[in-house]
Amino acid sequence: MTTPPAIPEEELVERFVRASGPGGQNVNKVATAVELRFDIAGSPSLPEPVRARLLARRDRRLTDAGVLVINAQRFRTQERNREDARERLAAFIAAGYVVPKARVATRPTRGSKERRLGAKRERSTIKRGRAVRDWD
Repeated sequence: MTTPPAIPEEELVERFVRASGPGGQNVNKVATAVELRFDIAGSPSLPEPVRARLLARRDRRLTDAGVLVINAQRFRTQERNREDARERLAAFIAAGYVVPKARVATRPTRGSKERRLGAKRERSTIKRGRAVRDWD
């Protein structure tokens, strides 16, 4: 696993908006929430396999155009929300650098096959015993 590179500032788009939630009168006046946008699909700083893994994730923060939108409004100050958004972006990108382990196909053992077939036989015997028979 290679370490994720630092994302250049010019690739990040920040917008400051009013946050919802607690904050008193301050919440109505000051734009403390941060909306951080990062274009994964068009970023030259991401290697191709990492970009493909990130775009393949089913994440509601990813737009159809391949832009990651992170909304941070956990804290009451703009600076803390900015840090929070960048930390979450770094965590998202770091997850793309983790290469998933390839699944190794295995075959059932003879014992497991015999146990399965034995259980099926027992079950059929039980059900056969419940059947209403009309012999006459």
